[in-house]
Amino acid sequence: MALAVLLPVAGRAPLYARLVWALIQDERVPTARKAILGSALAYVAIPFDLIPDGMPILGMFDDLIVGVLGVDLFFQGIADTVIDEKLVDLGLDRAAFDRDLGQVRRLVPRPVRQVVRRIPQAVDIAAGAARRTRLGPRVRSWIKKEGSFA
Repeated sequence: MALAVLLPVAGRAPLYARLVWALIQDERVPTARKAILGSALAYVAIPFDLIPDGMPILGMFDDLIVGVLGVDLFFQGIADTVIDEKLVDLGLDRAAFDRDLGQVRRLVPRPVRQVVRRIPQAVDIAAGAARRTRLGPRVRSWIKKEGSFA
């Protein structure tokens, strides 16, 4: 039943695909957000899932949920001015875009969305901690040492 709400959005999917493509090509969009979208699309594309497709109900929707969360995180990390510019360039209405994005977001339960929205911040914190410990250069020097298994 909830998927029936998506029929109008599905009709605009080619327009939104052009929007996503325009944003991917824009230098102002953070690379990390592009990577999040790419990771979500890769999950959807690979034949192996965390929840097997043969499992009733959940198996069919895990790809959809990962895709929705990936797109949601992608758009959240982009400045509204950049999105507005691309919407105008493509002749898309901002109010319709916001309405459609809201309908798609409602496919994923709010607690799941709230946890997933914290992932980019957690990754930034972990990356900052790794930079401060200078772990990367240490691991690289260890690997380059003569006699290393690498």
